[in-house]
Amino acid sequence: MRKPESVGALEQFGRARLSRNFFMRDFLYSEISAISGISNIPDNPDLAIKAGSRLCEELLEPLQATFGRIAIRSAFRSCAVNSFGNENRLNCAKNEANYAGHIWDRLDSNGRMGATACIVVPWFMDRFEAGADWRSLAWWIHDHLPYSTLYFFPKLCAFNICWREEPERRIDSYIKPAGCLTKPGMQNHSGDHSEWYEGFPKLVR
Repeated sequence: MRKPESVGALEQFGRARLSRNFFMRDFLYSEISAISGISNIPDNPDLAIKAGSRLCEELLEPLQATFGRIAIRSAFRSCAVNSFGNENRLNCAKNEANYAGHIWDRLDSNGRMGATACIVVPWFMDRFEAGADWRSLAWWIHDHLPYSTLYFFPKLCAFNICWREEPERRIDSYIKPAGCLTKPGMQNHSGDHSEWYEGFPKLVR
């Protein structure tokens, strides 16, 4: 598929179905794009669709089936949008660091395909605002889903969730206790963490 260069072509691209409940259009909105007027359209639409489909099918669909509707805060970024965000300190890493992350249409430095979305799980957000520990959701995802990386943020308990070939299996957070919760090699990485998420719904696929 060529990069969309007309309204009709972009509409058609937005209709690409990534999974049962998600379409490409769901992931194209960007505040940076809307305010700055920079196009948020992939240069390689086929790769963006392929990577986004894996993110949706393997991570977002089971989350939504289990916890109810999830809200997408930020997802695909074009290289131009991400570069502008990085240069203007708008919470975007450098492009090279975001390949196979928020930049779905580029492979990372190791040749791996991937895609990231920042999402909110309203079911858990309400519990978080009532005092629940963000680590309970983190450990639930760790024990149930094939994520590559998670990064949690204080507002709404939103978090970046990344699918990637050869997943890293690492969790970090800006919420206290901030830092790295787990990564391969840490003693807490393997085993059962179910004591953290007692009362959570069972995984629905």
